[in-house]
Amino acid sequence: MALELTSKNFNVEVADFQGGVLVDFWAPWCGPCRMMGPIIDSLSGKYAGKVKIAKLNVDDSPDIAAKFGVSTIPTLIFFKDGKAVHTMIGVTPEPELENQIKSHIL
Repeated sequence: MALELTSKNFNVEVADFQGGVLVDFWAPWCGPCRMMGPIIDSLSGKYAGKVKIAKLNVDDSPDIAAKFGVSTIPTLIFFKDGKAVHTMIGVTPEPELENQIKSHIL
């Protein structure tokens, strides 16, 4: 399962983390976000110990979403050593997302 992020743990888990993190900005009422859920969970298992795979509910943490300019969901932001290095918007097939992980944060 993907790590659940909030405004309280975002800095520790992402901003201050040395390594790669993929954050899925989502909301429970968003159909495309629900489509991404199983893909995100699958990748969190595949990359356990190599890359953090996390989800942030934009309704519960609007401050973090605003900080990164997230206005459309799902938005996937790739972080390397605490810095946003790549952004994708919309539903993305698992193989493509794996390629992006390998390109940007591994």
